[in-house]
Amino acid sequence: MPDQQPSARPEGRAPMTNQEIEAAYVAAPPRLDGPVTLAPYDPRWPEAYAALAARIGERLAPLAHRVDHAGSTSVPGLPAKPVLDLVLTVPDPADEDAYVPALAPLGLRLVIREPDWYAHRLLRGAPAHPAADAVNLHVFPEDCPETARMLRFRDHLRADEADRDLYARTKRELAARNWTYMQQYADAKSEVVAEILHRAK
Repeated sequence: MPDQQPSARPEGRAPMTNQEIEAAYVAAPPRLDGPVTLAPYDPRWPEAYAALAARIGERLAPLAHRVDHAGSTSVPGLPAKPVLDLVLTVPDPADEDAYVPALAPLGLRLVIREPDWYAHRLLRGAPAHPAADAVNLHVFPEDCPETARMLRFRDHLRADEADRDLYARTKRELAARNWTYMQQYADAKSEVVAEILHRAK
Protein backbone atom coordinates (compact mmCIF):
# COMPACT_ATOMS: atom_id res chain seq x y z
CA MET A 1 0.00 0.00 0.00
CA PRO A 2 1.35 3.49 -0.78
CA ASP A 3 2.80 5.40 2.14
CA GLN A 4 1.22 8.45 3.64
CA GLN A 5 3.24 11.64 3.69
CA PRO A 6 3.15 15.22 4.90
CA SER A 7 2.73 17.82 2.17
CA ALA A 8 5.52 18.78 -0.21
CA ARG A 9 7.53 21.54 1.43
CA PRO A 10 6.63 25.07 0.34
CA GLU A 11 9.19 27.36 -1.25
CA GLY A 12 11.81 28.38 1.32
CA ARG A 13 11.19 25.46 3.67
CA ALA A 14 14.03 22.95 3.85
CA PRO A 15 13.42 19.27 3.05
CA MET A 16 12.53 17.22 6.11
CA THR A 17 15.26 15.17 7.74
CA ASN A 18 14.65 11.55 8.71
CA GLN A 19 14.31 12.71 12.32
CA GLU A 20 11.69 15.32 11.41
CA ILE A 21 9.72 12.79 9.38
CA GLU A 22 9.78 10.30 12.25
CA ALA A 23 8.75 13.00 14.76
CA ALA A 24 5.73 14.04 12.67
CA TYR A 25 4.15 10.59 12.76
CA VAL A 26 1.80 9.55 15.53
CA ALA A 27 3.30 6.05 15.24
CA ALA A 28 6.43 4.87 13.45
CA PRO A 29 6.47 6.10 9.83
CA PRO A 30 6.26 3.44 7.13
CA ARG A 31 9.47 3.02 5.15
CA LEU A 32 9.53 2.95 1.39
CA ASP A 33 13.12 1.76 0.83
CA GLY A 34 12.75 1.76 -2.94
CA PRO A 35 11.24 3.58 -5.92
CA VAL A 36 7.78 5.13 -6.11
CA THR A 37 5.15 3.42 -8.27
CA LEU A 38 3.13 5.83 -10.39
CA ALA A 39 -0.07 4.95 -12.24
CA PRO A 40 -1.40 6.59 -15.42
CA TYR A 41 -4.12 9.16 -14.83
CA ASP A 42 -7.44 7.48 -14.02
CA PRO A 43 -10.55 9.47 -15.01
CA ARG A 44 -12.37 7.87 -12.08
CA TRP A 45 -10.27 9.78 -9.55
CA PRO A 46 -12.54 12.87 -9.51
CA GLU A 47 -15.52 10.56 -8.97
CA ALA A 48 -13.73 8.89 -6.05
CA TYR A 49 -12.97 12.31 -4.57
CA ALA A 50 -16.57 13.50 -4.91
CA ALA A 51 -17.95 10.39 -3.22
CA LEU A 52 -15.55 10.65 -0.30
CA ALA A 53 -15.98 14.42 0.05
CA ALA A 54 -19.73 13.90 0.32
CA ARG A 55 -19.27 11.33 3.06
CA ILE A 56 -16.88 13.61 4.93
CA GLY A 57 -19.36 16.46 4.59
CA GLU A 58 -22.11 14.35 6.14
CA ARG A 59 -19.90 13.39 9.08
CA LEU A 60 -18.74 17.00 9.70
CA ALA A 61 -22.08 18.73 9.06
CA PRO A 62 -22.09 20.62 12.41
CA LEU A 63 -18.52 21.92 11.83
CA ALA A 64 -17.60 24.78 9.49
CA HIS A 65 -15.37 23.12 6.91
CA ARG A 66 -14.40 22.75 3.27
CA VAL A 67 -13.07 19.74 1.32
CA ASP A 68 -10.99 20.15 -1.85
CA HIS A 69 -9.32 17.69 -4.21
CA ALA A 70 -5.58 18.38 -4.49
CA GLY A 71 -2.45 16.57 -5.57
CA SER A 72 -1.80 14.83 -8.87
CA THR A 73 -5.03 12.81 -8.86
CA SER A 74 -6.87 16.15 -9.19
CA VAL A 75 -5.13 17.08 -12.47
CA PRO A 76 -6.35 15.29 -15.61
CA GLY A 77 -3.47 13.74 -17.51
CA LEU A 78 -0.96 13.56 -14.66
CA PRO A 79 0.49 10.22 -13.54
CA ALA A 80 0.15 9.70 -9.81
CA LYS A 81 0.26 7.25 -6.99
CA PRO A 82 -3.33 5.92 -6.79
CA VAL A 83 -3.79 7.84 -3.54
CA LEU A 84 -6.35 10.63 -3.31
CA ASP A 85 -5.10 13.82 -1.66
CA LEU A 86 -7.91 15.78 -0.08
CA VAL A 87 -7.57 19.07 1.79
CA LEU A 88 -9.92 19.67 4.71
CA THR A 89 -10.06 23.15 6.21
CA VAL A 90 -11.52 23.57 9.69
CA PRO A 91 -11.48 26.40 12.23
CA ASP A 92 -8.74 24.79 14.33
CA PRO A 93 -6.87 21.62 13.28
CA ALA A 94 -5.40 21.37 16.79
CA ASP A 95 -8.92 20.69 18.07
CA GLU A 96 -8.75 17.08 16.96
CA ASP A 97 -11.85 16.14 18.94
CA ALA A 98 -13.89 18.31 16.58
CA TYR A 99 -13.25 16.09 13.54
CA VAL A 100 -11.03 13.03 14.17
CA PRO A 101 -13.68 10.93 16.02
CA ALA A 102 -16.35 11.93 13.49
CA LEU A 103 -14.22 10.67 10.60
CA ALA A 104 -13.21 7.40 12.26
CA PRO A 105 -16.30 5.52 10.93
CA LEU A 106 -15.03 6.33 7.42
CA GLY A 107 -11.83 4.46 8.22
CA LEU A 108 -9.76 7.64 8.49
CA ARG A 109 -7.21 7.70 11.28
CA LEU A 110 -4.77 10.35 12.43
CA VAL A 111 -1.24 9.46 11.34
CA ILE A 112 0.68 12.77 11.19
CA ARG A 113 0.70 15.79 13.48
CA GLU A 114 2.75 18.90 12.60
CA PRO A 115 1.77 21.55 15.17
CA ASP A 116 4.45 24.03 14.07
CA TRP A 117 3.42 24.02 10.38
CA TYR A 118 -0.04 25.57 10.15
CA ALA A 119 -1.18 23.01 12.76
CA HIS A 120 -1.19 20.45 9.91
CA ARG A 121 -2.76 17.06 10.56
CA LEU A 122 -2.98 14.12 8.19
CA LEU A 123 -5.57 11.38 8.34
CA ARG A 124 -5.16 8.24 6.31
CA GLY A 125 -7.57 5.57 5.18
CA ALA A 126 -9.12 3.63 2.32
CA PRO A 127 -11.40 5.55 -0.08
CA ALA A 128 -13.87 2.69 -0.66
CA HIS A 129 -13.50 3.19 -4.40
CA PRO A 130 -11.83 0.83 -6.91
CA ALA A 131 -9.85 3.63 -8.57
CA ALA A 132 -7.73 4.43 -5.52
CA ASP A 133 -5.71 2.47 -3.00
CA ALA A 134 -5.84 5.02 -0.21
CA VAL A 135 -6.67 8.59 0.76
CA ASN A 136 -4.57 11.25 2.46
CA LEU A 137 -6.74 13.87 4.18
CA HIS A 138 -4.65 16.96 4.93
CA VAL A 139 -6.18 19.20 7.59
CA PHE A 140 -5.37 22.92 7.71
CA PRO A 141 -6.98 25.99 9.28
CA GLU A 142 -9.26 28.34 7.36
CA ASP A 143 -7.47 30.92 5.18
CA CYS A 144 -4.23 28.94 5.35
CA PRO A 145 -1.48 30.01 2.89
CA GLU A 146 -0.55 26.37 2.31
CA THR A 147 -4.07 25.46 1.23
CA ALA A 148 -4.10 28.40 -1.18
CA ARG A 149 -0.72 27.32 -2.54
CA MET A 150 -1.84 23.74 -3.13
CA LEU A 151 -5.00 24.80 -4.95
CA ARG A 152 -3.20 27.43 -7.03
CA PHE A 153 -0.71 24.76 -8.13
CA ARG A 154 -3.57 22.39 -9.02
CA ASP A 155 -5.47 25.00 -10.98
CA HIS A 156 -2.37 26.09 -12.92
CA LEU A 157 -1.51 22.52 -13.91
CA ARG A 158 -5.06 21.93 -15.07
CA ALA A 159 -4.78 24.96 -17.37
CA ASP A 160 -1.14 24.89 -18.53
CA GLU A 161 -0.13 21.93 -20.69
CA ALA A 162 3.59 22.78 -20.77
CA ASP A 163 3.91 22.94 -16.99
CA ARG A 164 1.75 19.85 -16.61
CA ASP A 165 4.13 17.96 -18.90
CA LEU A 166 7.16 19.34 -17.03
CA TYR A 167 5.75 18.18 -13.72
CA ALA A 168 4.86 14.74 -15.13
CA ARG A 169 8.41 14.27 -16.45
CA THR A 170 9.88 15.34 -13.11
CA LYS A 171 7.64 12.96 -11.21
CA ARG A 172 8.62 10.02 -13.42
CA GLU A 173 12.34 10.78 -13.15
CA LEU A 174 12.24 11.11 -9.37
CA ALA A 175 9.91 8.13 -8.88
CA ALA A 176 12.51 5.84 -10.46
CA ARG A 177 15.01 6.59 -7.67
CA ASN A 178 15.21 4.78 -4.35
CA TRP A 179 13.85 6.62 -1.30
CA THR A 180 13.84 5.73 2.39
CA TYR A 181 10.59 7.59 3.04
CA MET A 182 7.89 8.81 0.67
CA GLN A 183 8.34 12.33 2.07
CA GLN A 184 11.81 12.47 0.53
CA TYR A 185 10.30 11.94 -2.91
CA ALA A 186 7.80 14.72 -2.20
CA ASP A 187 10.55 17.07 -1.04
CA ALA A 188 12.63 16.32 -4.14
CA LYS A 189 9.84 17.83 -6.25
CA SER A 190 9.98 21.13 -4.36
CA GLU A 191 12.28 22.93 -6.81
CA VAL A 192 10.09 22.30 -9.85
CA VAL A 193 6.95 23.01 -7.78
CA ALA A 194 8.40 26.40 -6.80
CA GLU A 195 9.30 27.11 -10.44
CA ILE A 196 5.78 26.32 -11.60
CA LEU A 197 4.17 28.28 -8.77
CA HIS A 198 6.26 31.30 -9.71
CA ARG A 199 4.68 31.20 -13.17
CA ALA A 200 1.25 30.56 -11.66
CA LYS A 201 1.39 33.89 -9.83
